Amino acid sequence: MEALGRVVNVLANADDVYVPLHSAGGVLFIGFLAAGDTWTLSEEKADGSGDQALATITRWYTQATPGAVWTKHTQAAASTVVSTSSEDVVAIEVQAAELSAGYSRVKLASTSTGTVQAILFDLHSQRDPANLPALV
Repeated sequence: MEALGRVVNVLANADDVYVPLHSAGGVLFIGFLAAGDTWTLSEEKADGSGDQALATITRWYTQATPGAVWTKHTQAAASTVVSTSSEDVVAIEVQAAELSAGYSRVKLASTSTGTVQAILFDLHSQRDPANLPALV
């Protein structure tokens, strides 16, 4: 079985889009913007209510350019990360267990023109890629 559907599912255009974590162990958000950006993490309930900041980011990674060496960053738990103009790529991992009780969806939003991809991992049900549920 292929990795897509067995281990991961992907949402290619995920900037400011809620991703459901009810059937995955977590999500790795990859953000791209050469000018630097502020990236904000939020959560909401499955019914679309209760939108709120999710202040659980304590570490994230950046690359100076796509494909460069990853640099680890740490901070006190927060819902935002700021990348600089010398950090084109940011990676932020969110475990499903980090969400507040009753919440099952999470998003990462660029405050500028950044793009975000979401890679859901540790899928609870393994499926052929054609049978994966839609993420939006």
